[in-house]
Formats: sequence, structure tokens, C-alpha cells
Amino acid sequence: MSQLKKGAILNYITIILINVVGLVMTPFILKHLGKDEYGIFITIGAMVGTISILDFGLNNTIVRFVAKYRAEKDKKGEENFLATTMIIYSIISILVVLIGLVFYTQIDSYFSQMNPEELRIAKIMFLILVFNLAIRLPGGSFTGICSGYEAFVFPKMLNITRYVLRSITVVGILLLGGRSIALVIVDTIFGLGVVGVTAFYTFKKLKVRFKLHSFNKNFIKQILKYSFWIFIFSLVNLFQWKAGHWVLGSIYPPEILAIYGIGITLGTYYGGFSTAISGVFLPRATQMSVNNASGEQLTDMMIKIGRLSFIVLMYILIAFILYGNQFVHLWVGKTLGKEGSYQSWTIALMIMVAYTLPLVQHFGNSILEAKNKLSFKAVLYVCFMIVGTAAGALLAREYAAIGMIAGTMIGWLVVQNVMNFYYHKVIKLNIFRFFKELGHKTILVLTVVIAIGYCINYIPGEGWLNFIYKGTSYTIIFGILMYTFGIHEYEKRLFVKPIVSVLKRK
Repeated sequence: MSQLKKGAILNYITIILINVVGLVMTPFILKHLGKDEYGIFITIGAMVGTISILDFGLNNTIVRFVAKYRAEKDKKGEENFLATTMIIYSIISILVVLIGLVFYTQIDSYFSQMNPEELRIAKIMFLILVFNLAIRLPGGSFTGICSGYEAFVFPKMLNITRYVLRSITVVGILLLGGRSIALVIVDTIFGLGVVGVTAFYTFKKLKVRFKLHSFNKNFIKQILKYSFWIFIFSLVNLFQWKAGHWVLGSIYPPEILAIYGIGITLGTYYGGFSTAISGVFLPRATQMSVNNASGEQLTDMMIKIGRLSFIVLMYILIAFILYGNQFVHLWVGKTLGKEGSYQSWTIALMIMVAYTLPLVQHFGNSILEAKNKLSFKAVLYVCFMIVGTAAGALLAREYAAIGMIAGTMIGWLVVQNVMNFYYHKVIKLNIFRFFKELGHKTILVLTVVIAIGYCINYIPGEGWLNFIYKGTSYTIIFGILMYTFGIHEYEKRLFVKPIVSVLKRK
């Protein structure tokens, strides 16, 4: 099996591992830290995550340029490029520390709702994480080099190992009475360890060298030009997932930050399931775009991928609408309380609803990238995410965490409507046919599933066994009805083929 296929499999294992372990670890960490300290923990993480946009997308740039120099067999060019990026990263690390120190001096005044002890914890965590980031950003270049060399297996296996060992260590530390500062130290140690091991692998196994043969300002401009649009999408990610912590942190106590953070966590898990499916087809998308496939051909592929994602996402979304409130209450309700868990469920649900369309149309990103038209989407997203964050800040004063996410989602929904118009008029995708085919057979089945699922919700009981019984009943009904009446023959073959292959091996 090739490095590419092994890397793809490990990528899916990582997604599943992060989601499953995250679902188990989150209530455990929340219980041992308490909702206030957990709120500080995730907010300071988001705050430092904001500084990480100083990466400017250089890691992706390294992958592209290293692959380019290898294809050209230009070892000298590769060495010079890597040495140049290390110079840039050195400057970035200095900027991270300087900006981090400026932020540090403002923590007292900005987080005005925290008490002195909470501020002390926040400051210590912030300094540790800034140090971690200053090392981790340039250290991430070694993973980029491995990808450029198509050595996917080692860094992905290392990441899986790190994630498992980190989770075990966190459990041990919390059981021994450790708090949030200890968790941050653990993350830093494991992060630096990964950087060191990956660097060793890069130098010893891949025989990579960093050597500055010549310093060319135009070359730096070329690197930064490629990185610019990746940086813009980093800004989009910032406004989508991190800006809310900033806004809420300035006007509400840590308890509200914990409620918001739990909702965000569940919302982001939702996207992982769809990405795992659509990612299998994205290389085909790029190939079709490069080969100048017609708008109708691209629409056909978008429909195929979109329907698969849509079915999986609807299974999760309908289940979360019907039984999600019970799940979140069982999951974190002991710490957040009934009202807090209800708000987290509401936040997660709003994200899932707004996130569904961009996930279903994820194929569109590959088309835009292949056609060099990502700039329109990037600028559009940044503009409306800023507007959405501003709207969320206004709504948050009255409606707290739910108001914050509501404003963000408004910006998100506006962008999706504009993008569908752009897909139809500029990219020549048949969006009307896309939505028609998306709902063909599935809408009727989903309507019946919702009706039956609603009745299942009346099964008496409130505990985990009751939830599992409801979820199992819903899953069986959804699977039978969707397979029998909701999907095409092509989709049935995709489902049956892996099962048949496994049975034949036995």
C-alpha cells in the first residue's frame, strides 16, 4: 500500500479518534476543573490560537514548494527555500513572543469579570502557551517537509501516538488532583516532543538540509504571495471559532465561556464526519477541473458527493435535534446544570444547521482552488465573518453565548447564499439541479424518519440506557428506510462493497 493510501487511512483514524476521545475526555476534564476554570482553559487557548495566524499559511507553502523542488530534482533550490522559510519563521517566533507580551499586559483589564485567582491562572497558562506557540510554529515546518516528500505515515502515526499518550496523561494528572496549568504544561511537553522527533526523522531519514545559498527578496515575496490566501482563510477560521471567546470573555464570567466552548466543540465534531467522506473524492474533483470538465459534469460529481454527505449529516442532525438536549445534559449536565447544558445544545444545534450547506457543498472548494478562484470566497467570508462577529457582540450583551453564535451564523448564512449565486453564474454549476437531486428520494424518507423519531422521544426515561435505546431505535429505522427508499443504486453499491470485501477476506 502506498504512502498516500496509508496516509489517507491514518487521516480518517485520526478524525475518528479525536471525535471519540474528545467526547469522552470533555466531560471528564470539565468535571475535574469545574465550569469556571474550564472556561478559562478554553478561552486562553482560543486567545493564543488567535496569535497563531502569524503562521501566514507557511506550512502549506512548504508542502507545495518542497514537492515542486523534488519533482524538478533541484536539491540546491530546496535547501535554499527551507533556509529562507526558517529565517521567516524566526521573525514570526519573535513576533509571537512580542505580541504575546502585549496581550499579557492587557489580561487584567480585558477579562474584567474574572477574580484575582482566575486572572493568575489565566496569565500563567497564557505565558506557557505563547512559549509553546513560538516553538511549535517553526517546528510545524518539519511536518510540512514530510508531506512534501510524500512521507505521510510517520508524522500521522506520531500524531496519533501523541494524542493517545496525551489523553492517558491528562486522565492521570486530573485523578491526582492536577488543574488547568498542569494540562497546559502537558500539552507543551508533548508538542515540543513531536517537534523534536519529527525534526530528527526529517534530517536523519529524509536527509533534508537547510542551507542558504542566496538571499533573494523577490523569492520571499513569491513565498508570501502564495501564503496570502491561506492566511485569509486562517482569518475566517479565527472569526468563526475563536472571536466569540474574545467577545464573551470581556463581558461575562468564565461560566458562560464554558457553556459557549462546549457548544463550539460539539459543532466542530459535526464537520469531521462529512469531511471524512468528501475527502475521498476531492482528488477526482481537482482532476476534473484541470481537465476543463463542463459545468454539468462538475455538477454531477458535486451531486454524488453532496448526497453522501447530506445523508450522513441528516442522520446526525435529526438525531441531535430530537435527542441532543438529553445527550448534552447527560454528558456535561452535572457540571453545567440543566440551563447551561441546554444553552450548549442550542449553540451546537445552531452551528450544525448553518454548517450543513457548506459541508454538503465541500466539493465546491476543490473546484474553486483548481480554477484559481478562491480569492472571491476568501474575501467574502472575511467580510461577512467580521460583520457576523460584530452582530454577535451586540446580541451577546442581551442573550449571552447564544446571542454571540447567532450573530456569527447570520454572517455565515449570508455567505452561503452569495456563494450559491457565484457557483451558478460564474463557475457554471447547475445549483438548481444540485438541490433538486439532493432532495430526490431523501426528503420524503427524512420526513418519515422525523415523525417516527419524534414518537421514539416519548419513550419514558432520562438516563444513559434510555438515550442508548432511543438512539439505537432511531439508527435502525433511519438505516432501513434510507437504504430501502432514499438512496440510488450507485450509493447502495458504495455501502455494500466494503462489507462484501471484508466478508470475502474471511
